[in-house]
Amino acid sequence: MKTLRDILDAAARGVFPPADGGTTVVPQHSPRDAGVLAFTAHSVVFTDEDPEWVRETLRGLDCDPLAATMNPRFLAAFLERTGRTAETVDTMLVGPPLPGEPPLALREIEDAGHPRIGYARGRRDGVRAWTADGGVLVMGRGIGGRLEVSAEVDEDARHRGLGRLLAIAARHLAAEPLWAQIAPGNARSTRAFLGAGYRPVGAEILLSARPRSAGCSDNRS
Repeated sequence: MKTLRDILDAAARGVFPPADGGTTVVPQHSPRDAGVLAFTAHSVVFTDEDPEWVRETLRGLDCDPLAATMNPRFLAAFLERTGRTAETVDTMLVGPPLPGEPPLALREIEDAGHPRIGYARGRRDGVRAWTADGGVLVMGRGIGGRLEVSAEVDEDARHRGLGRLLAIAARHLAAEPLWAQIAPGNARSTRAFLGAGYRPVGAEILLSARPRSAGCSDNRS
């Protein structure tokens, strides 16, 4: 049986679950994270709940089967059953690693007081952070143990392409595919990561056992 990490690693290579309208249910990678990944005409629910409960709940929905796992009624039932919290449905993007040095000067920091770093430590393991003039870059292990990135640009440094440069820099720091999750309404971050060579592969919603901060967008370039 494929694990959540197997599915994510395959998607990073461009190999996706079959576009058959089905739903795959796999165990959680860690007690911290459950959720849903939506690919083209196939979804993956990662949870330690009974897989038959997932299938029965989806069958009971009067909606397009291709969108059932992201239907608000299914998500509400999932949250109620697990007692978890969620923020938003995010776009999943992935970028391959790049050789050589980053295109801008970075300084690694351990500033737990920075809100971007504190937010990342609440949802990722092994978090590392770097600053550049006008921005911060954060990387860590998220769902399935995949390597995830987020970036934030200071207000007075916006509209100069710094978000895109930070996203590119992250690919130079990584030795494996690098994942970004961006709220669909965050057009600024979406443009930055697409411009940095990340490609969209699907959508996801993360269900966490821990309370989240009020902010909903993970990337704020």
